[in-house]
Amino acid sequence: MVRRTGPTNIVLRKLIRKLRKAANENNAPIWDYVAELLSRPTRRRVVVNVSRIERHAKEGETIVVPGKVLGAGTLTKKVTVAAYAFSESALLKIKAAGGKAITIEDLIRENPKGSGVRVMA
Repeated sequence: MVRRTGPTNIVLRKLIRKLRKAANENNAPIWDYVAELLSRPTRRRVVVNVSRIERHAKEGETIVVPGKVLGAGTLTKKVTVAAYAFSESALLKIKAAGGKAITIEDLIRENPKGSGVRVMA
């Protein structure tokens, strides 16, 4: 039987550890959930297009994508998007709409409790 090892990317493993630590220190289960989604196999990792953010996010909202944000579609709402990775076209579209694209680590520093954050999985 093959033992599950989790992600082999050291940067991703450190991020997952930081998320679990932030969840325990701040009593914020949202970071545990994000860590769980990031520790999935690569084939099952979350991929979200900008059009999906446009459909489901409200103006001024903070969105966490525990995976990669791709640039298919358009974005007109000013939202803050935190993700593990962004495509170049997604970054351009988020900034053109007046939004902000940040890393998940930056979001943990800004909002350790995770209040008002929506996970898009």
